[in-house]
Amino acid sequence: MIEVQNITKSFDDKQILKGISTIFSPGIINMVIGTSGSGKTVFMKCLVGLFQPDTGSILYNGIDFTRISIKEKKQIRTQIGMLFQGSALFDSMTVEENVLFPLDMFTNMTAKEKMNRVNFCLERVNLVGANKKYPGEISGGMMKRVGIARSIVLNPRYLFCDEPNSGLDPQTSLLIDQLIKEITAEYQMTTIMNTHDMNSVIGVGGKIIFLHKGNKEWEGTNKEILTSDNQILNDFIFASEFLKEIRRGATNPK
Repeated sequence: MIEVQNITKSFDDKQILKGISTIFSPGIINMVIGTSGSGKTVFMKCLVGLFQPDTGSILYNGIDFTRISIKEKKQIRTQIGMLFQGSALFDSMTVEENVLFPLDMFTNMTAKEKMNRVNFCLERVNLVGANKKYPGEISGGMMKRVGIARSIVLNPRYLFCDEPNSGLDPQTSLLIDQLIKEITAEYQMTTIMNTHDMNSVIGVGGKIIFLHKGNKEWEGTNKEILTSDNQILNDFIFASEFLKEIRRGATNPK
């Protein structure tokens, strides 16, 4: 669990985050949505420690991440997995080597133990037999699955996903969403996802917070979001006719 308590963040004289508080629970996909410039990226960077909030606290299972030593922060970071927007794979490394990289960096496992873990994670994301391929030889969806395998190879308690469906076709996006949802539930990770993809929000969003101009404008579930009376949220979500039809069906069931 990650608990956020009234965090603020400013750059020069511009306040980006304005007293945000929320709780992210394990076992579900916690989503952060909002327009460009709403504060989503700064919020996530504060959560993982790339930015230090000006005020407030971020608690990882009760430990205040904003007030512990660098050594203690490193310990928590070993429990964090990151899935980047562009997968961020090393082009000069094979699939196997990309997934192996965190184990080489952060563990004292034997070579056999590392390979067993790599193969387990590749099997979990349905990439058996892809070990020796390079990123340039596989599809965008496969690259994303390699990124997921690498993000879970250290068996993290916390998983951060930054626009995981960016650049993917709708069908592949659904597969990636379901894979993240399954892994999150299976390992009871606290997963936090930044996304603009409303199909992901409606499909797998367990808890959603909506940021608007640095404020937490709304929070709830993917069921509640369809019937919210928050006009700012509705203007953001129901911009397309397709989603407007979904809302009509949710608010006027037959």
